[in-house]
Amino acid sequence: METKVRKIGNSLGILLPKEAVQALRVEEGATLYLTEGPNNSLGITPERPGFKEKMEIADSLMNRYRNAFRELAK
Repeated sequence: METKVRKIGNSLGILLPKEAVQALRVEEGATLYLTEGPNNSLGITPERPGFKEKMEIADSLMNRYRNAFRELAK
């Protein structure tokens, strides 16, 4: 699937193709989470029960053990 970055007001945005919306099983107004991946990639995850709390825990752990993760990534 391919889409382009567009100017929307004072921001930049993307429009999701119909196939992406169907694959994510979302509707208009749904919350999506973007997660950073390797090589400048992003993951898109729709809001699911408990996902927000899991991401907050992951962020907390990554911040707390930043140096350890940096060493493991070498």
